[in-house]
Amino acid sequence: MPCEVIAIDGPTASGKGTVASLVAERLGFHYLDSGALYRLTAYAALKHGVDPDDETACEAIARGLAPEFRGGRIFLEGEDVTSAIRAEAVGIAASRTAALPAVRRALLSVQRAARRAPGLVADGRDMAYVVFPDASLKVFLTASPRARAQRRYKQLIDKGISANLCDLTRDLSERDRRDRERAAAPCLPALDAHILDNSGLTIEETVAVILAWRERARAAA
Repeated sequence: MPCEVIAIDGPTASGKGTVASLVAERLGFHYLDSGALYRLTAYAALKHGVDPDDETACEAIARGLAPEFRGGRIFLEGEDVTSAIRAEAVGIAASRTAALPAVRRALLSVQRAARRAPGLVADGRDMAYVVFPDASLKVFLTASPRARAQRRYKQLIDKGISANLCDLTRDLSERDRRDRERAAAPCLPALDAHILDNSGLTIEETVAVILAWRERARAAA
């Protein structure tokens, strides 16, 4: 019987990465940051002068990715890219690259290989209905564009990176539209997903809700 998977999807800056990693930590599960794979692909494309919309070239990059995840850091070609792949320019490029069907197919097997005992918490945009359609718990985490822009603004300012709240709100809205409307795995909740708007919730409160849903699902099973 396949090991347990909790799939947490949602738009940019919904907090899904932080929430998913904490849920995994509380349960002693493995954690998959699927967005990092797309960011790594976009980062490598930008680094080597490849257009993020060039499907053939980006597919080749995705298939040749050999990232290393060590001690909470991410390395690519020997370079620590943990912070670099979180840059806004990389995020915007990743949103474009992730819309390419060939790139998504190239990374699908990498994502599914992350499933191993005792369990996995995976976050992304299509974890629940494409990568792990048999997940035992599916969550679609969201928040208002303004709440997400404010969170992203705080993250950047805390890192000493200048940012403009209006620009961030506009960029997030555009990325939402692009992610929703793309032909390959649009960012939409699975039909059987629990939808959680955490605009007014803290990270800890959000984690608590998801853990409670898991316990109810296990009890029902």
